[in-house]
Amino acid sequence: MLKRSKKVNIKKEKSLISYINPKSMISEQYRTIRTNIQFSSLEKAYRTLIITSPGFGEGKTTTTANLGVVMAQQGKKILIVDADLRKPMMHFIFKTENTTGLTNVLIQQTSLQEAIRKTKIEKLDILPSGPIPPNPAELLSSVSMKELMEQALEEYDVILFDSPPVNAVADTQILSNSGDGVVLVVNSGKTKRDSGIKALESLNSAKAKLLGVVLNNKQRKGNQHYYYGR
Repeated sequence: MLKRSKKVNIKKEKSLISYINPKSMISEQYRTIRTNIQFSSLEKAYRTLIITSPGFGEGKTTTTANLGVVMAQQGKKILIVDADLRKPMMHFIFKTENTTGLTNVLIQQTSLQEAIRKTKIEKLDILPSGPIPPNPAELLSSVSMKELMEQALEEYDVILFDSPPVNAVADTQILSNSGDGVVLVVNSGKTKRDSGIKALESLNSAKAKLLGVVLNNKQRKGNQHYYYGR
């Protein structure tokens, strides 16, 4: 049985800083991440990106949201998919309902077009998670998920998947096999070395293409983000 996610309090002003304050230093760092991803894919454009982290609360969802904003500001048509079917958060950031979403599309209760939500940001749409399912890994590895990706790529230039922490569940390893590349978000004040190493090993074992690592919450002239390409 599908169940609705619990409501949590999120400060939109902080979560969507690249939209609220596009001239800030942090917003510039998100644009740097965007640029480095583009430079890492000169031969082939990376159109499906998986954003994950070693554990919970390390900033992957905020990074996904802001990366989507700066890509849309560049003129590309972007879809953010909340593929964290354990603790979905994207609908809180963009202040939209989550009664229907990804899970409903995957079990064919609704169409992709009906489940997608427009945002206030031009060229940026989101697909919320929908009700939390009892079998997230099975849904993400289903034929329906592959078909959803193919269908979405007909309408969007880039699709960003906010996926669960890679050390917590197998969902991200499953997604990484379908995406063009993975970006790992670590928190300088929270992520332990062993946790980061375990995350890299998990992605390597899944044969994921790791594009780089974002260092979140670096305390130097504010919360800065760095991108290390491979």
